[in-house]
Amino acid sequence: MTVPPSPMRLPTATGDGLTRVELTWIEKRIEHWIRFGRVAKDEIVDRRRRIVSFRPGAVFAFVRWASNDYGTIISRIDVVRAVAAGEPFTTLPFVRPGGEILLKIEGWPKVQQVLAAIDATEAAGVDPCDAAPDHWRHVHNRIAAGHQPRLYTLERHRAWLKRREIEG
Repeated sequence: MTVPPSPMRLPTATGDGLTRVELTWIEKRIEHWIRFGRVAKDEIVDRRRRIVSFRPGAVFAFVRWASNDYGTIISRIDVVRAVAAGEPFTTLPFVRPGGEILLKIEGWPKVQQVLAAIDATEAAGVDPCDAAPDHWRHVHNRIAAGHQPRLYTLERHRAWLKRREIEG
């Protein structure tokens, strides 16, 4: 008797190895967008929906916001690393198959703090998708604990690049 593979290790359904993110934009109702990341493929489904794809290893920020007649019902941002086929991952709504979640924050005030951290990273001259994955984990942990995250500086980025080079 063979045991089926763990569903968390299955390759993408299409077999091309890309991670797909379904984006929806219905003004003032459902707004899903990518804040940063290098899109490998962009498919327009209709005037309100599109699917963007990322290569394995790509880091991107996925923002989800929705409201009803009474106000905001969800505000969320996830910073995710796209995984390669066979790599373990965490499932995430609208992300197929899923990814390595580096940051997961809910609630508009906290989402705004993450957006400010992204802006600060860009102001330091670093593309946020090139920043050290540990930085996004740090931002997640500090905000979750109610503290201000440290800024990502060019000096920290250079140290990350050197560490990555040494680790090979």
